[in-house]
Amino acid sequence: MKLNRDAVVATLGKKQAMAIVAVILIGIAAAVAILSSQPAKPAGDEHDGHSEAKGHEHEGHDEHEEEATKKGPHGGDLFTEGDYGLEAQLVEEGGDPRLKVWFFQAGKPLPPTAAKLSAKLVRPSGEEEEHSFTVDKDALKSTQPIAEPHIFEATVAAQTATEPYLFTFSRQEGRVAMSDARVKAAGIALDTTSASAIRSSLQLPGEIRFNEDRTAHVVPRVAGVVESVSANLGQEVRRGQVLAVISSATVSEQRSELRTAQQRLALARTTYEREKKLWEQKISPEQDVLQAQQLLREAEIAVANATQKLGAVGAGASTGTLGRYELRAPFNGMVVEKHLALGESVKEDANVFTISDLSTVWAEMSIGAKDLPQVRVGEKVTVRSTAFDMAVAGTVSYVGALIGEQTRTAKARVTLANPKLTWRPGLFVNVEVLGSEASAPVTVATDAIQSLNDKPVVFLKVAGGFVPQPVQLGRADGKRVEVLSGLRAGAQYAAEGSFVVKSEHGKGSATHTH
Repeated sequence: MKLNRDAVVATLGKKQAMAIVAVILIGIAAAVAILSSQPAKPAGDEHDGHSEAKGHEHEGHDEHEEEATKKGPHGGDLFTEGDYGLEAQLVEEGGDPRLKVWFFQAGKPLPPTAAKLSAKLVRPSGEEEEHSFTVDKDALKSTQPIAEPHIFEATVAAQTATEPYLFTFSRQEGRVAMSDARVKAAGIALDTTSASAIRSSLQLPGEIRFNEDRTAHVVPRVAGVVESVSANLGQEVRRGQVLAVISSATVSEQRSELRTAQQRLALARTTYEREKKLWEQKISPEQDVLQAQQLLREAEIAVANATQKLGAVGAGASTGTLGRYELRAPFNGMVVEKHLALGESVKEDANVFTISDLSTVWAEMSIGAKDLPQVRVGEKVTVRSTAFDMAVAGTVSYVGALIGEQTRTAKARVTLANPKLTWRPGLFVNVEVLGSEASAPVTVATDAIQSLNDKPVVFLKVAGGFVPQPVQLGRADGKRVEVLSGLRAGAQYAAEGSFVVKSEHGKGSATHTH
């Protein structure tokens, strides 16, 4: 019995030892498994990590967000709440980007009529857009296009037969990421949209011309041969100054006629005085006195006629050569044209000199029919040279009453003082017509206006950078521009140096996608 008990004890000791070894091995394996495994990250930690990554956005997309956002079977972003979800995607159909939505339930697609859908987009400027949807095959599509830039916070509401669902997401396509330090280093000045008084203006191309009221085309009025020329091109002349001398047979004949008439007048006057004395002495009859008086009156008329003929051609009685004709300046001015030379034969209607008084000139411009109401006689204008930096104020002195059949424009002009002869005829100018001053509720600095895709934009300041905001512009005065739509008062934007932001935006434009 003792041997049997010892055998049993030995047998039990071996079993216990094996059990202990097995327990130790299982514990070691469990410890190794625990040490090699990683604990699951809480949802809140994932969100915090995602928020920190937002500073690395490029072209409006966060790399971590793209990794975290699930994609649906159509390539759009998938959003779920419980087992219900929808897929949203911006698609271009016919050139207009629209929002397209598909419904899902427990991972299975639903027909587009499974819910009523509406969306509200909030732009960085604060403007809100309401969008409705219509059925498009297996999806719903927004009835209105989603205007660029695609930068907005979207809230999509889906109303099923049993309960409503609300999904939110954002798009940051085209955002220019720039830190405040980089903005300052780049010399970009920030400004705020505000109300401002704007004096509307109209820019009209024009040209400096002679003052036609002080310009004369000098003609001889008699035919002859040029004996001498004393005036040169570009010379300043005074009124009555001799410009040239012409030998004219016509003038010679008229002076001969005058001298003959003067001699006959002298004889008629002597005869009349003698007959009058004889009649007073009762030696001659009264009839002889009356006859002598008649001859005297006829001689006086002949002298007056011959004098007026010479005066009509600008010649007077001469004590020298009968045919000498002096061509004189009609007023003070400059010789701007000269068309005669010594020994040349000229006709009575030849334009031999053009004299213009350049102390005043005309700035002449053409005005389209739609702009005529803004241009009136007496309106204040500013005339600027296109060739050099000079401007002068003036007033509109004339506006044409007729519109040209071919040009469909009317002529207008501004009379300018020209004491230093700076405004030379033929010089091209810009005439700025200053209109009435009016208050605009939203204005931006002129430097802030940039162009993207041939449309005006203002780079709106947002957290971490700028976004291009399309705007509709109104009046401008060279310093401020009225914004009719696209911006609200109080919005911060890039003013001076905004071209730097545009340049940064252009660097990422090649990756623009929907």
